[in-house]
Amino acid sequence: MDHIMNEDGLFSMAELFRVFGDSTRIKILCALFEQERNVTEICELVGMSQSAISHQLRLLKQADLVTSRREGKTMVYSLADDHVKTIIYMAKEHLEEE
Repeated sequence: MDHIMNEDGLFSMAELFRVFGDSTRIKILCALFEQERNVTEICELVGMSQSAISHQLRLLKQADLVTSRREGKTMVYSLADDHVKTIIYMAKEHLEEE
């Protein structure tokens, strides 16, 4: 039972998986998997409006899955760290198992 976390840890983990539980947010994370992008580029890849993407990016930032930096007047977004890549990769690998 060493793998059972305390209640706060379990709640935090459930919240993290809740953020991953939306296909739009997964699309955004996948769009950022290989390189950083600005909102316009993400909109083009995901096929959604800037306001919808901005809302999802805000949630991803709050969950510490995405970071941003200013480049002139443009915000550029990237995955927060390699752990995010690992989670996406492991989920994809799990789904492709036969």
